Amino acid sequence: MSIFDFLRPADINAGVEQCRGTEGAVLLDVRTEAEYAAGHIPGSVNLPLSRLDEVEEQVSSKAAPLFVYCQSGARAASAVSALKGMGYSSCSSIGGIAAWRGPVEKGA
Repeated sequence: MSIFDFLRPADINAGVEQCRGTEGAVLLDVRTEAEYAAGHIPGSVNLPLSRLDEVEEQVSSKAAPLFVYCQSGARAASAVSALKGMGYSSCSSIGGIAAWRGPVEKGA
């Protein structure tokens, strides 16, 4: 890994694939409820960044692998930082749905 790897944005497509191949993993969408309803990655769980303090209602195990995304990646990075501060040990930002090449579901 070079220093330039840190400058490369997260690849949401690879992140979703990794999430789907990880036992017990949760794909967490931290966009607003309206954004989620307008289109989200199938199998994801919506928990808006503004309500991140409610994460234990969705994910009780702090060891559960969390793969976090938003629209562009900025909120996901903030969420990962907050989640780590809450004791979640395995969480990563996988970027933004704007770069997603797979199908989307609409509705809540």
